[in-house]
Amino acid sequence: MRPSKHHVRGRRGLLGALLTALAAVAALLGVAPAAQADTTICEQYGSTTIQGRYVVQNNRWGTGEPQCITATDSGFRVIRADGSVPTNGAPKSYPSVFNGCHYTNCSPGTRLPARLGTISSAPTSISYIYVSNAVYDAAYDIWLDPTPRTDGVNRTEIMIWFTKVGPVQPVGSQVGTATVAGRPWQVWSGNNGSNDVLSFVAPSAINSWGFDVMDFVRQAVSRGLAQDSWYLTSVQAGFEPWQNGAGLAVTSFSSTVETGSGGSGGPAACKVAYGTNAWQGGFSADVTVTNTGSSPVNGWKLAFALPAGQQIGNAWGAGVTPSTGAVTAGNLAYNAQIAPGGQVSFGFQGTYGGAFAKPSGFSLNGSACATA
Repeated sequence: MRPSKHHVRGRRGLLGALLTALAAVAALLGVAPAAQADTTICEQYGSTTIQGRYVVQNNRWGTGEPQCITATDSGFRVIRADGSVPTNGAPKSYPSVFNGCHYTNCSPGTRLPARLGTISSAPTSISYIYVSNAVYDAAYDIWLDPTPRTDGVNRTEIMIWFTKVGPVQPVGSQVGTATVAGRPWQVWSGNNGSNDVLSFVAPSAINSWGFDVMDFVRQAVSRGLAQDSWYLTSVQAGFEPWQNGAGLAVTSFSSTVETGSGGSGGPAACKVAYGTNAWQGGFSADVTVTNTGSSPVNGWKLAFALPAGQQIGNAWGAGVTPSTGAVTAGNLAYNAQIAPGGQVSFGFQGTYGGAFAKPSGFSLNGSACATA
């Protein structure tokens, strides 16, 4: 199992702290930061600020061998990554760029930590450069916690593996597949001894992509690994190398967090009744969603995870995708609104293998629902 990538930071230099403070002032005044010269960082936990809003960190926590990165105006590149560690254990580092707070190191002007129920969207984008002479993954780290903490280990870690090279795998074991943000993923779940880890592994390399972080956060909520009352504390992207790693680079990165109502109808208080009728190898489900809040829901998506071995054949009253794993049921044109105290119903038929079970949790537009 892999330990957390959160570790006590080394002391940052006075110059780095001054630059961070000046960048924060510029962000508050709405002044666009000037282009900066590249900055090389070899300190174990050294960091710097780019674009006046993101932090680039060396974060060499799993080895005593040297690692150096160069922070550019739009990202960073790994220029030295000596040594190797066993591929059946934890990686040697996580050089990365982030928006939010990581062990008291907060990016200038960030809106994080932010309560999940208040986030309407969290768009992000990235472009990677990969190498073939190393063992590594290229991954996002999304951190969630019940409290708005800016230090210490968070409760749940979501990883999004854009690619992997060599015989490495996420924490835990594969628990299924899912389509999230329009892409297929292998889904892994486990615990590294410090926090829960939910990982999404792309079946083939993704070099650049833009997506909404909240699509993956809702997966964690639907699987019982987070709640709407929890907080998003940081959005990070970089590399986990096990062997070598020089030449890896992030050439562009962006991350913003929008709060308030919006998205797919905004957050909602809700209750779900999930009635089933099962027979040998098959089942039907009738789902009723009640709006227990005081505001109408205009457009809804109900997320939940089908137990292993279940597959949906046909559905009515909602569009349900994909057919297995973590699924999302979305409104049709005629039932998009749920008034306060009102209900909407849909259903589906499917098949199953092994023992029959019901989903363990539901979330409506990213908000965890009570079950009837």
